[in-house]
Amino acid sequence: MYAAASLTDSFDRLVEEFESRHPGTDVMVDYGGSTGLAQRLQEGARADVFASADERIMDRLTGSDLPTGEPETFASNTLTLVVPDGNPAGISGLNDLGKEGVNFVRCSPEVPCGAAADELEELNGVELNPVSSEHSVTDVLGKVTSGQADAGLVYATDAQAAGERVEKIEVPHAEDVVNRYPVVKFPGSSNEAAAGDFVDLLMSERGQDILRDEGFGAP
Repeated sequence: MYAAASLTDSFDRLVEEFESRHPGTDVMVDYGGSTGLAQRLQEGARADVFASADERIMDRLTGSDLPTGEPETFASNTLTLVVPDGNPAGISGLNDLGKEGVNFVRCSPEVPCGAAADELEELNGVELNPVSSEHSVTDVLGKVTSGQADAGLVYATDAQAAGERVEKIEVPHAEDVVNRYPVVKFPGSSNEAAAGDFVDLLMSERGQDILRDEGFGAP
């Protein structure tokens, strides 16, 4: 299974739940940036299920020559600004990110969290210059929690998962930039039945409860 990096905690829980319901079944999940995962699939990599953090990436994948099932949207997410615990750089909002000496990181525009960051900057009328642009939201979060960056734009779910290691700073218009997460199965895969069962769990009341508990919004 391929899944967006921002799904790591929730899918780890879902896999544990799935394996408890299907004794003897081992589920392997490869987490990463949705763009890179989709590219690997188009280049010939094989997976039973792909869960993306962006509908546009899924649309490009299902519109290619790769045979896929019909995608289903299962969750949504928004961005928030995070700083290390204690906020050593004294960040109060987006306007502080351009100050001299402030190290700000975000996702690359090619990946869903980066495309969302572009939209958020536009809505707020700012143009930010990060010291680095990462290929996954977990890489952004890692730089903030390790103290390599003073601030970063991450998904609300990642901020929640980081707990007391970060402080959240709400960003205006964040609720207007929503990433919707679709999942798709691949027909003819060697584990097609199990893949269908996993997606059923994901879409079930129990699956949705897990996603909400991890901070995701409704589909």
